[in-house]
Amino acid sequence: MIASSKRAMLKGVIAGAIALTITAGSGAGALAADTVKVGLLRLTSHSPSIIAAGNGYFADEGIEVEFVPFQAAQPMAVAIASGDIDFGMTAISGGLVSLAQKGAVKVIGGALMETPDVEGQKILVSKAAHDGGVTTPADLAGQRFGVTTAGSSFHYMAHKIADGAGFDRADLRIVPLQKVPAVIAALKSGQIDAWSIVPNIADALTAGPEVVEIGKVADYIPGYQVTTVFTSTRNIENNRELVERFLAALAKGIDDYNAALVDKTMSEADTAALVKMVHEYIYNDQPLEKADPRIRAGAMRINPGARLNLESVEDQLAWFQSEKLVPADATIDELVDTSFVETD
Repeated sequence: MIASSKRAMLKGVIAGAIALTITAGSGAGALAADTVKVGLLRLTSHSPSIIAAGNGYFADEGIEVEFVPFQAAQPMAVAIASGDIDFGMTAISGGLVSLAQKGAVKVIGGALMETPDVEGQKILVSKAAHDGGVTTPADLAGQRFGVTTAGSSFHYMAHKIADGAGFDRADLRIVPLQKVPAVIAALKSGQIDAWSIVPNIADALTAGPEVVEIGKVADYIPGYQVTTVFTSTRNIENNRELVERFLAALAKGIDDYNAALVDKTMSEADTAALVKMVHEYIYNDQPLEKADPRIRAGAMRINPGARLNLESVEDQLAWFQSEKLVPADATIDELVDTSFVETD
């Protein structure tokens, strides 16, 4: 009995010591940071973080997630810098580059990428423009190309299409409309002539009479790292271990996403359950039976392990600088922390 009591006491002392060690090592700030806010756009490509939360991968890493919806990439970057959200997964924007140069944010991984084995983003024109002779990307010179904001991924794609099609970037009239729904409405009504967007949105638009597909983005930007994962520099410097745990959980969500929606190696029952999970945030203004095919159709490959195509990011930075959308002295080291994931 005495031996048993001693063992019980020893266990209590060890448990207490471990608890004190964890508390001392983490600090109150680190404990609070275990609850994180994640920015997302209501697109299928933002599903991996939703899946990671729904399947308990974040919980396994001791992270509780709250999702915060956005309608464009640049406001998400601002929210990261201000501390309103902790992690984001969207396109590199001019605002993101400028905030990175100021030491506020960092790209820490890759997400959506154009790959030859999966149907990617499409180049669209209004029916009016098509009837007027805009039937190939080379015909876009002089046309109005819709974007969310100047310096957005849409702006980058527009200029790379111009480069590849052989006409001057200045001959493409860029029309910022702030939000994706506004771009869609403008294209359908003929207020703009062209746009480029992920396949499920493109296919939904071309199914109607107002919009026509004339090309594919992958033909003009091979290996395009469309979206990236980013966080605040503050998180990296003060809570690196949290960033590592976040990426570990996200990587598992990416694996499930690719298996179910891209490679289609997951069973139909499990895929249906996953789509239902995603529907809580993506196309949740529609009933599941209508949203399900749209979610599936919008899937493009997400880089396993959040691997980053650094060469593509470097090209994007060079474009921002060539258009004077970011400071000329901005560097890739200011924009990207390559220590978290593998890079190409």
